[in-house]
Amino acid sequence: MQSCDTPFGTLNLERHPPTQNPTLQAFDTADLYLLQSAAELPVSDLPILVINDNFGTLACALAKAEPARKVHTWSDSKLAQLGLQTNLLANDLPTDAVQFIDSQQTPSGPYQCVLMRVPKSLTLMQDQLFRLRTALAEQAQVIAGAMVKHLPHAAGDLLAQYIGPYQASLAWKKSRLLTSTMDPALNPDKPELETRYELPASTFQLLNKPGVFSREKLDNGTRALLSSLPTGQEGGYIVDLGCGNGALGIMAAQLNPDAQLVFIDESYAAVASAQHNFSQAFPERAAEFVVSDGLTEIEDGSADLILCNPPFHQQQAVGDEMAKRLFEQSYSALNTTGSLMVVGNRHLGYHVKLRAWFEKVEQLSGNPKFVVLKASN
Repeated sequence: MQSCDTPFGTLNLERHPPTQNPTLQAFDTADLYLLQSAAELPVSDLPILVINDNFGTLACALAKAEPARKVHTWSDSKLAQLGLQTNLLANDLPTDAVQFIDSQQTPSGPYQCVLMRVPKSLTLMQDQLFRLRTALAEQAQVIAGAMVKHLPHAAGDLLAQYIGPYQASLAWKKSRLLTSTMDPALNPDKPELETRYELPASTFQLLNKPGVFSREKLDNGTRALLSSLPTGQEGGYIVDLGCGNGALGIMAAQLNPDAQLVFIDESYAAVASAQHNFSQAFPERAAEFVVSDGLTEIEDGSADLILCNPPFHQQQAVGDEMAKRLFEQSYSALNTTGSLMVVGNRHLGYHVKLRAWFEKVEQLSGNPKFVVLKASN
């Protein structure tokens, strides 16, 4: 737990999932810059909308304000939603002090002030800004913030295209703000942001909603794991963990027609994409779709096979903590004869990390960049 001084009071904050890395915080100066900007605006009876709040820092600070403000937060991330809940409790704020809106819904507004963290995916930002227009009040301000090193020039172009003219602030402690004022004369066309491509060795097409991982083409790690999937599982419970658009689970379903498939991701857009793709591939077949923090909602000892192409970053932070957490969750979720199949870059050394939980770790296939591993007990 770390302390953070904001214009609205001091907060106690923690990342979700919790980290063992003391250099990683639940806030940065871009958050503080956004809050300074919000504190300078007149208090409005209208709610404030926060977008892409990584751990609830912005929403918790605004919920702590005096006089009280209505706060809505809009995000694609289940981890961000859980981080918000954790930090509301840590600061003695009611769990309903902030209304969470997932990315597959559109906020209704009206909003006079919007605070946005610029996301890694500019396609996600484009989608958010276009849908946001209908929820903005007259002369509403959209203030987008990021650390300078993570702020692409195109972010300002998108604000100008979908909201109105913008001004860039001076840099402050390596962060910058872009402030755009709603221009009612703008009439931007709806952008076509969904992509599609074929799933190899199948007749299926994969749809990708804005912000989904590997939305332009199948990533090479997933491609490597696809070629090693088992066939002929009689029944059984197969989990596509970190499913993205559902490529691994859909291929596993084709190879194992009697298996029960479960698709899990922390991204609402990813799970929605996977659900669409599975229903198109197997219109008469049922599956489960879960937006979750990994396997936390899966019963221990219930899975026969878990397929995973682990993420190696959370927002801008790169590391192996997320992967190791998924390996530990997989150990608990698998039954006594079950196995975990993982793909990763060779240099990540997943074969060593997996042995912290699994007795048997074997390499199924590999190429100069990737290895496919099977872990079991």
